[in-house]
This record gives sequence, C-alpha cells and structure tokens, in this order.
Amino acid sequence: MILGCFILIAAALFAERSGVQYQEKKRQISYIDKNKIITEKEAADSLKKTCLVLRDSSQKESEQAWIEFQRIFMDMRVGTDVIDIQKDTIPDLDAYETVVLLLSDLDPLKEKVLDICEWVEDGGSAMFALTLQKNTYVSLIEQKLGIISSGYENTEVDSIYFDKEFLIGGGQAYTIMDPYDSAWEVELAETARVYARVGDQSGTPVIWEEDYGKGRFVVDNFGLYEKAVRGFYAASYSLLTDAGVYPVINGSVFYLDDFPSPVPGGDGTYVRRDYNTNIADFYSNIWWPDMMSLAAEHGVRYTGVMIENYEDETDGEIVKQTDTQRFQYFGNMILHQGGELGYHGYNHQPLSLSNVDYGDVLPYKTWISMKAMQDALGELIRFGKEMFPGTELSVYVPPSNVLSEEGRKMLAEKFPEIRTIASNYFPGEYAYVQEFETADDGIVEQPRIISGAIIDDYMQMAALSELNMHFVNSHFMHPDDLLDEDRGAALGWEKLRARLDEYMTWMNESAPSLRNLTGSELAGAVQRYGALTVDKEITDQEIRIHLGNFYDEAYLMVRINDGTPGQVTGGELTNVTGNLYLLHAQESEVVIERN
Repeated sequence: MILGCFILIAAALFAERSGVQYQEKKRQISYIDKNKIITEKEAADSLKKTCLVLRDSSQKESEQAWIEFQRIFMDMRVGTDVIDIQKDTIPDLDAYETVVLLLSDLDPLKEKVLDICEWVEDGGSAMFALTLQKNTYVSLIEQKLGIISSGYENTEVDSIYFDKEFLIGGGQAYTIMDPYDSAWEVELAETARVYARVGDQSGTPVIWEEDYGKGRFVVDNFGLYEKAVRGFYAASYSLLTDAGVYPVINGSVFYLDDFPSPVPGGDGTYVRRDYNTNIADFYSNIWWPDMMSLAAEHGVRYTGVMIENYEDETDGEIVKQTDTQRFQYFGNMILHQGGELGYHGYNHQPLSLSNVDYGDVLPYKTWISMKAMQDALGELIRFGKEMFPGTELSVYVPPSNVLSEEGRKMLAEKFPEIRTIASNYFPGEYAYVQEFETADDGIVEQPRIISGAIIDDYMQMAALSELNMHFVNSHFMHPDDLLDEDRGAALGWEKLRARLDEYMTWMNESAPSLRNLTGSELAGAVQRYGALTVDKEITDQEIRIHLGNFYDEAYLMVRINDGTPGQVTGGELTNVTGNLYLLHAQESEVVIERN
C-alpha cells in the first residue's frame, strides 16, 4: 500500500515536471440540469398527510423538539398535519397512519390520551418522542407503554448504547457531551423490545417499542432535542409500521480545504519537534503520502478546494499567483487518485461586505465593494481553469465556512460554474449553515458534518446520527490543522493520523454499502434524494413502493418490522443491520415480497 502511494507520487511529480495534465476520471453521479430539478420543499408539499403531530406551544421541550422534527419529517418524506393542543382541536385519528406526540406533559390532553390508546389498540401506531413526566395521565397509560415500574426521578444520560441490530453503527455506547438528567427511570415488561439504553446493555431504557392490541407504541426516553441526534428519532419512527421506508443520500465525502494552496503559514513547532523538518517538506514528504495511504486503504476520493494566495487584501487589486508548482503537483495527484478539485478562495477572506462586522471573533477583513469581491472570485476561477484545463470545477467551499447573504447571491447570479456549496451542518460564529437540499436558485447545499482529525465525542455522535438520518458522511480538514494547537497540533501528526484512520475504519465497518464520492457526485446524489417522494402500500404478500420524481436511481432505507423480505423487482436490497435494509431503486416502482 505504501509502495503504491510512493509510485503514485513519483508519477505525479514526473507528470508535473513534464507539463502533463491529468484528466479527471468520469464521475459516478452527474448533476441534474437546473431546469429539471425539483426541490425538496416542492416534493414535501405534494405529500399525503399520513402522520398527525401533537405539540404544545406552552412546553419548552415540545417547541425545541418541533424545530428538529419539522426537518426530520421533511427529509423522511412524511406528510404531516400539526396540531398545537393549546389552540387546535385534535382531528379524527382514523385519517392517519401514525401519531407522534411531541409532549413531555400529557395532562393538557386529558381524556384524549385514552382516545389515542384506544386508537392504537385498534391498529394505530403512536410514538412518544419526548421524555415523559410522571403525572396523572402518564400514570394512567404507562402499563400500556410496557412500563411495569417507575418513579419520579430522571437519570443522567452520559452515553447511549444502541443495539447492533437497530442502528447503523450500533453495538457500542456513544458518549453524550454535556449530559443531564434527561431519561425517566423506568422498568419495562419482558414484552417490551428495547433498542437503546443509558451506558450499557443493562442501563435505563431510552428507546423501546411495545405492542398494544393490534397496534404499537414507540417510546423515546433520552431527552435530547438537537440537530445532532435527528437520526435516532428517524430510526425510532421507522419502527412504527410493518415497514418503514424513507429516502437517503448514500454518500461519503472527505474534503481537503485550502488544498492545493501556497505553503501554509503557522507555527511549525510541533512539526520540527516530531520530524525535524520545515513545513513545506513536511507536507510534501510526510503528511501527503500519509493522506494518500489512508485514501487507498479506505477507498476515499478526496475533494480538494484550492486557495490562490494567503494575502489579506480586499481592495479588488488582483495579484495573480505565479508560483504554480505546488498547485499542479498536488492537484494532479488528487485527480489521478480519482478525486476532484473545487474552489475555496482567491485568498482566505470570506465573501462579505462592510455590513458584516466580525468584531473580535474572526480575524478577517471585508471586501470594499461587490465588484472587488466578484473580481477576486473571478480570478480564482480563471486560475483554476488555467491550472487544470479540461477539468470541471463546480464545488465552492466558503473560507472558514463564512458566506454572507450578498456573497451567496453573487455566486448564484454571476458564477454559473458553481453548482454546489459545501459549508456547515451545525451553527457557529458567522457560519453559513445548511441542510442537505437543492436551493430555489438551483445550487445544491451540501453541509459538512464533522471536521479535523481530533473528532471528539460530539462529532462522533453526529456522524452516527447522520448515517441513520441521511446515510451520509461529510468530513473536512485543513493541512494547517497541524500548525494550530486548537486543532490538535500539540498531539502530533502520528496521533492525529491514527484518529483519522480510526474514524475511517469505523465508517467502513459500520456502513460498508456507503458510496465513496467526490463533492460534485454528492451534490448529484442530493439532487436525486431531494426530489423523491415515497408512497408505500403494504399487504400480507408484498411491500409496494412508488417513487415520485424519480430520475435514474434512488436509495432508501427500508425497515421490515414484520416478516422478512423475499424477491425484489425494480431494485436491489442490501441488509444493513438487523431488519434494516438499503434499497437501491432502479425503477420508480419497487415491489418487495414478504415472507
């Protein structure tokens, strides 16, 4: 493996010095034409309302959860009617397939709680998504939920153990950062099927299901209501009916920000400590061969986004980069490896004008005018085309994931080459925060979920969640992480490399069916995923799935809660874990026989 990497490096060096340009390899997934795109919001608006959601605007936890569940339902293509029990009348439950209660205090429902239980007994499915408070009406129904003993105390959720056959990446415990007493202390009947517990396999149950009459209850009891755990709720929701079906992206990308670029500045103390070499030689002779070795071992195809210079000028005076050797050397190696190149910045100043004030938070300047900002990005695009002729560059990553409203509008209106933006999934200081979707202007939003080589407990949990929400991984790192103590420089590259290797190994072992893609390929996958609508019809003999807005292929998670799958027409099923399958749909109509 290492020998192969050095041969590749030698070949790239020879090619660079000989003036040979590598052509990028044919992409697995192409973009859909902008005039044929259907956005996720358009797709969601057409869904049949199959789920009734009960929320309470007077309960803080209910409002927090609803922020996340709005997106969970949209991404799972679950059509919903939403009732605020403080204001609205609950409609006839028989019009729905499922009911989701975003309530911790059930007392405001009064006898309606018993009506919901009767509906479940007659064949409905209900999910209590919030940690319940033990009070009058919870006490009345707790045995129906599989609870045989309970108190008034909660327990701290410092980690969650997920059953291996329930969750992709399950079979181990994942640490919760900033834990609190968020799980209700309960003891369950033997009839309850438990899928997650606090700490280990003997801890307080936090996800379980209980059959009741002809129907089913699902209870979530971990009490976390944030973006980083959406996938756990999606997995819980998929337990409710005989077959849970929802679309996924199926893609893994690894970004290298500021790469290729000039030699990064920074403190080389730890590079000299560990390798007794300068920064430039460290990157060429140690860091990059190691990164190539990791890619070869794990099947990764990097997407490198280039930065032309590290000057700070924002006055619109363009200085063209003349030292191009590093760009062609590293860029051609990425292309030869099967990766892709994209845009990051003319310099490392985000696309923001003077109406943005970074204060003491970020060490950046703003551009003096829209023209200066546009000219700078235009120079970067010119430079990219000159360095790599015949290569399509369509991915843009904002410097430090910062992108102003004016900068975002400029990209769409002035630079049609840019088809997708990769920024942040989670909020941060001045961060351009995204969901996986196609925007109204046709640009594909594809956020990065985790970063760097430290990959702390929060990032690991978020990565686990997104495997189960969108079946996606999106990671980025900077070469100069090794020069910054805040990003782990003091640990040394050997430890950081080992952690990155550990993460890639975990990803491959948890989700061997996950496709290794480049940035533009993931964008194409997001387009197909975002347009899809899903209708299912379940009989004793089969699960019939109709896919609306189907282009050429689609991926879906299918959890078969009753029976096992038989012959499949219109697609292929791959077992992911337990009764969870990845469906590769090759036609808009898929039929799965039931055994």
